[in-house]
Amino acid sequence: MQRSYHRWHSPSLGRDMELLLFGHAGAPVVVFPTSMGRFFDWEDRGMVAALGRHLEEGWFQLVCVDSVDAETWYATSATPQHRLERHTRYERYVLDEVVPAVRHHNPNPFWMTTGCSFGAFHAVNLALRHPGLIRRTIAMSGLYDMKRFFDGYYDDTLYFLNPVDYTANLHDPAQIAMLQQQDIIVVSGREDPNVGSAERLSANLWRVGVGNALRLWDGWAHDWPYWHSMIRLYVGGHD
Repeated sequence: MQRSYHRWHSPSLGRDMELLLFGHAGAPVVVFPTSMGRFFDWEDRGMVAALGRHLEEGWFQLVCVDSVDAETWYATSATPQHRLERHTRYERYVLDEVVPAVRHHNPNPFWMTTGCSFGAFHAVNLALRHPGLIRRTIAMSGLYDMKRFFDGYYDDTLYFLNPVDYTANLHDPAQIAMLQQQDIIVVSGREDPNVGSAERLSANLWRVGVGNALRLWDGWAHDWPYWHSMIRLYVGGHD
């Protein structure tokens, strides 16, 4: 399959950022790594190989971005305001830099997001906050209530970055209509400590008529072998 490495100095983040592209055509899939992970994790952990046929046939193109989690959610020595602002800049990096760079070579309009564990939070958050761009999200073993990272600190910025909070108060008809056009797939193990937040997120969306597929697997189901199976099963839809 086609593989290419890219690096540039990000104006949004003020530092160099790296990514890997896999595949030559098809729906672009922004892949977020696990907690403080790297852009090469999906390749190293066999996730790219698990989607080998999809990539070779030109059905999808994986856009494996790097993380800045160590500067945001896990940067406990920094102020909460700085950490949240840094995450907002990371989102701008993806939207204002990564998306246009991919579109230059791949005009396919059907954008997707995916990720495992902490990457699932990023995938869901970007999709729900930008439904005009993201058409499908596949979130595996994620946590969707991020307040624990801030030890009691809370403000409007955190509210609008915290999926279980802002989805509990959806009311704008235009926003809801866009979300209703998305394909939202949330997967968790029944014994995963994060399963409660997945169930709350799903319920919040259904409450306002936003359909989503909550898929619960037996056991913990929070590791790479499970994610190999999940991504192959759900990348095409709600199988």
